[in-house]
Amino acid sequence: MNSIIFMSAVASVGISVFLFTWMSILVNPEKADSNRDYMDPLPMMLKPVWGLVKIIEYYIASNLPFEYLDSVDKKLQKSGVSYVVSAEEFFAIRIVVSLLSLFGSAYVMMLTDKFEPVFFLVVPVLAFFFPLVWLSDTKKRRHTQVIRDLPVYLDFITMAVEAGLNLSGALQQSVEKGPKGPLRNEFGIVLRDLRYGLTRTEALSRMAERLDVPDVSNFVNAMMQSEKMGSSMASTLRIQSEQRRNERFQRAEKMAMEAPVKLVFPLIVFIFPVTFIILGFPIVMKFMSEGLF
Repeated sequence: MNSIIFMSAVASVGISVFLFTWMSILVNPEKADSNRDYMDPLPMMLKPVWGLVKIIEYYIASNLPFEYLDSVDKKLQKSGVSYVVSAEEFFAIRIVVSLLSLFGSAYVMMLTDKFEPVFFLVVPVLAFFFPLVWLSDTKKRRHTQVIRDLPVYLDFITMAVEAGLNLSGALQQSVEKGPKGPLRNEFGIVLRDLRYGLTRTEALSRMAERLDVPDVSNFVNAMMQSEKMGSSMASTLRIQSEQRRNERFQRAEKMAMEAPVKLVFPLIVFIFPVTFIILGFPIVMKFMSEGLF
């Protein structure tokens, strides 16, 4: 009886949240239809709940401390998600995911006819922190792709500068000819900053701060030092390109040398026992058929 009452309460809260979101959008549509001309399009999974996200952002997330929102915004920038959502919207998404997990747990319990109160505490908390785990994983994948694409873009920029173009023209050629990825987007932002009047040092420094990748930081520092000392930019780019390529090969060799060590655990735990079972099974069956066991 208590479980039925609790399930009914959860369903009532879900319906109330839906009606509140629907009515709020009707009364003030601009809360749900924000100007996203300067941002990437929303993923398909966010579109059905975007109205609820905007409502939570307006009433809850926008009132969070500035220091917390600033730290979240930096994490979003380093992972490349700042082109899709803001810090306030990301916090609202975390709340929406937690609510959906709560209602999903209630629905599963109703189907299985089992009531476990602990799930109503554990599942929403885990769901609330799941976007942070996803954000960390996105950041790692983004850094890996940046490190892989950097030598290619440095080759494009070096060839363009040696052909007589300035740095802005070389960056434009690399963005047009280079492979798609986060590094291409970042160089595009550098070009935009240069058009808006920032110096090359400031534009490149902002890119290094956004990416927070050691290889990119070393490249930016070398370019800044070359411009300060008045040395040849083409030779600096050539040295940086060769160095980044050598580091990529060294990183690949390191991963290849680590592979046998990483295979020891699955060999001992999974492969060796199965091999011994396959080899020993006929022997054991032979002994059993002869009555030795």
